Amino acid sequence: MSGQSFPSLLPWANKTLGLDMDSPSPPFQDASVLDASAPPPNINQGFVDELVGMSPSPMIKYSSSSGDRVDHSHGQTLCELYDLRFGKIKELVDMVVWPRSHEGVVEIVKLALKHGVGIIPFGGGTSVCLAVQRPAGEKRMVVSLDMKLMNRILELDLVNLTAVVEAGCVGQDLERELRSRGYCVGHEPDSLEFSTVGGWVATRASGMKKNTYGNIEDLVVNVRLVSGNGGEVLTRRCQGPRFSTGPDVNSLVIGSEGMFGVVTEVRLKVRPVPKDQIYGSLLMPSFESGFRVMREVALRGIQPASIRLMDPLQFQLGHTLKGKDTSLIGRLVSWIQKFYITRVLGFDAEKMSAITLLFEGDDSSGALRRNKREIESIAKAHGGMVAGSGNGERGYQMTYAIGYLREFSMDYHFVTESFETAVPWDRCLEMCDKVKGRMVEGVSKRGITFPPFVTCRVTQTYAAGCCVYFYLGFVSKGLKGNPAECYHDLESEARDEIEVCGGSLSHHHGVGKLRKRWMREAVSEQGLVALRGLKKSLDPQNIFCVANLIDVD
Repeated sequence: MSGQSFPSLLPWANKTLGLDMDSPSPPFQDASVLDASAPPPNINQGFVDELVGMSPSPMIKYSSSSGDRVDHSHGQTLCELYDLRFGKIKELVDMVVWPRSHEGVVEIVKLALKHGVGIIPFGGGTSVCLAVQRPAGEKRMVVSLDMKLMNRILELDLVNLTAVVEAGCVGQDLERELRSRGYCVGHEPDSLEFSTVGGWVATRASGMKKNTYGNIEDLVVNVRLVSGNGGEVLTRRCQGPRFSTGPDVNSLVIGSEGMFGVVTEVRLKVRPVPKDQIYGSLLMPSFESGFRVMREVALRGIQPASIRLMDPLQFQLGHTLKGKDTSLIGRLVSWIQKFYITRVLGFDAEKMSAITLLFEGDDSSGALRRNKREIESIAKAHGGMVAGSGNGERGYQMTYAIGYLREFSMDYHFVTESFETAVPWDRCLEMCDKVKGRMVEGVSKRGITFPPFVTCRVTQTYAAGCCVYFYLGFVSKGLKGNPAECYHDLESEARDEIEVCGGSLSHHHGVGKLRKRWMREAVSEQGLVALRGLKKSLDPQNIFCVANLIDVD
């Protein structure tokens, strides 16, 4: 995205972040440059010959072009995007195959097993943990199994309120199609524009409106997984609402990150499209006071569909993206608001935080508005004030802009990325302070002179704790070495601090290859033994060679 896309951001970013607007960094490499630098594919001719024999049927399509191989060999981590920008092609998959049906997937996996070919499932390509990257040292031919042609709603059961959806269906397409029939899933991750249903299941995803609709594990009724064990299918036969028949096989699939096989179909809960949608926002004198409001709301059980807390720096960023009304009336209103907040209420402009609210459902009885008033009352008791529905809606939608801001800022020698964790309430504030301090210290040690962009927000809340997103950015101009690798090292140090403070390895992004070294601390040695045993049982030849979560012997 060009600088013109965020004109109101530039003055603030120049002052606050030290961006060099007059000396942009090189643009992304042209696709032809990337294609020309791609190494030739490693082709297993026996596999290809049999695949070609299948191709007259409508079951699959395939490609070994450089462009398709490049597109399917990366996700969306900062390191991967940096490599793409400067044309530093690393190991690529050798072929991309697009199945069109569950039966097609089964046949492809059987062929891979027969010929000793590796498979990496590919959904929307939105992974931020190196999950779709080809493992270093893999000598076999590796196929990227792109599921996006399997994008149909196979069944909509209006009696049991479920829908059977193919795994390649993109989130926003699914919601659009269901809403045209009066229903929705309600799962809205930040990556809704691009991520797929199968990816949600594989990564154990969470959405912005999980308080109303649940996380993905709450929405899944059943899954079909084609395993590496001869194309056998792992699924649950009965579609009843609950079971007491040992461990749930769905749980073996949800969060498995392509390690055991590929998800082909998912039965999800649906519900009628909500009649009412009400936004709101709260202005708090500090992050700490906002945190206390978040916790009290969670403990009272009056959760809106979405409730999010931004720290002061992130609040300033959001306010900047809002833009300014330069008319005389607009400037006068802005001056009055600022005077009232800072002079009358005594808020410190450098310490203010904000909470955004979204309520969904049927408000015919006034239940949603009663909950909204109760939350506003809690905020006022903690020194806050009501800031209006418009600010709430802008704050909610800003989530979708943040990913684009990352690419925008790279144009001006600024690298930035986010990472998340889940933490108990009693450890949250301490963790936020220590992790931020660790990142500031790390940046300083590396000789980066301008203060880094270090911020956080609380995005999902539970009775027992919350999810916290951290953001780190720094000026990369003049930095010796690869800025993306520098960021990776800084995030790793922050992750060490999160572990010490009692935070989880991930709340919803997953592990992939990026965070694999912390898995022993996360699940224990016996947990790793169990995962390796499942891998050996469901994929004994390591056909699904993703190398996510654990190392395979």
